[in-house]
Amino acid sequence: MPERKRVAVLADSDTRWKWGALTARRLVPDHQLTGFLLRGRATPTARQLGEVGVRADRLSEVTCAEFLAEIERERYDVVVLALVGGAVQAVLHGARALWPAPAGRPVFVTGYVGVVYEKLADGLLLRHGADLVLANSRHDAQRFRAVYEGVGADAAAVTETALPFLGGAPYEQAGSRAHTVVFAVQPSVPDRRADRAYLLERAAGHARLHPEREVLIKLRSKPGEHTTHLEEQPYQRLAERLPGGLPANCRLVYGNMGEVLDGTDLLVTVSSTAALESLHRSVPTAILTDLGIRESLGNHHFLGSGCLASWDQIDSGLLPQGDPVWLAAQGVLPPAGADGRADRGVDRGADRGADGRAERRADGRAERRADGPAERSTDEGAGPDAYALARAKVAGLLAAARLPSPAPYYTLTTAPGYLPGILARHHLAPDGTPLPGAVRPAAGESRLRRRLRSHLREAARGAYRHGVQRVAPVIRRLGEL
Repeated sequence: MPERKRVAVLADSDTRWKWGALTARRLVPDHQLTGFLLRGRATPTARQLGEVGVRADRLSEVTCAEFLAEIERERYDVVVLALVGGAVQAVLHGARALWPAPAGRPVFVTGYVGVVYEKLADGLLLRHGADLVLANSRHDAQRFRAVYEGVGADAAAVTETALPFLGGAPYEQAGSRAHTVVFAVQPSVPDRRADRAYLLERAAGHARLHPEREVLIKLRSKPGEHTTHLEEQPYQRLAERLPGGLPANCRLVYGNMGEVLDGTDLLVTVSSTAALESLHRSVPTAILTDLGIRESLGNHHFLGSGCLASWDQIDSGLLPQGDPVWLAAQGVLPPAGADGRADRGVDRGADRGADGRAERRADGRAERRADGPAERSTDEGAGPDAYALARAKVAGLLAAARLPSPAPYYTLTTAPGYLPGILARHHLAPDGTPLPGAVRPAAGESRLRRRLRSHLREAARGAYRHGVQRVAPVIRRLGEL
């Protein structure tokens, strides 16, 4: 029996951990997964990891330099870098320093966790040098190659796939009205307090206008927790100040988005990746235009989707349906039935009651909203294998006795005023080697000292998050006086 491949996933937030771990599952189905969380402001809490519901054989928190020491010491076949661009670049330059010549090294894979609507060139060039740069759609793959070719860089690493968490039971239409409306909020879109308060008021107003509906405000994190993006104005606190409070049929919820979608009849958002998940399952989806269609909001990405709508239109009963051509280009075409058409009427994960909501199966897997952190399958209802090409590329690289040294586009020649600062933030020298003291020797350090260091680190993170969510908004408002 062939030995299982060893895969390491390095992630810097809860959503990137989900993307990285599920991507590893798609690329190397039979593997031993070791997880690493990059130490930083968005390092997820145990609750956030439990909500994601994707487990590793081992999970630990590391710095960039410590991770490089780990992959030099231990043999990993594949390394998935689920990180912001600067951190990806730091790891790639660190790997280049470890393997300056062709050698038996890991296959490096990176990509994006969702919609790519800002900093396209910057983010892509910081990811250049990985063996595979995954694109979540044909549209993204074309854009990615154009950027690399535009600077004369090798674009062969760009590989079209799909978001690894697309899946779940196709939506079964529940009549002319939406029974459960889910407003999927985002940590930093919009970022102004007044705009976020407006959206919350409109969601609450929709609940008052339609008392027969249940309106759920789907939150990303609890106050004090951070995700991929900073959240200075948590909806929880805005809800506390809402005049009259939330109506009885409107409430705040947490949980795995896939499980929430099991009982959703209409998803509403500004530009969340949750929209791609719901569109994949043929759930009616509204991309809000109330605050305009602007690049800063990310909803411009959905031009041509057929889903742009305002709260006024939603209040009037609009249930937007995705445009098939747009869906196909974005890699989120709903699952196809035997006749090749979108299979909207077959619910493989749950039976729906007379009210159109998903009911519990005998095994409890397709509950309307799960209470626990059970792991979900992302292959349910999937169409053609979007990862076949990427899997073949990885297999080919693994079969090679030696791989060339990573070759990022950014070097001390192409970006001498930019690259050293990126590497220094991760305690690496300009040549990619760790700075003195960057890797702390574990030997000889007592358990008490390690525990004390961990508590101090958590206290520092707490102070930072308090500053972002409490102090910074006050200072900003004072500056606007």
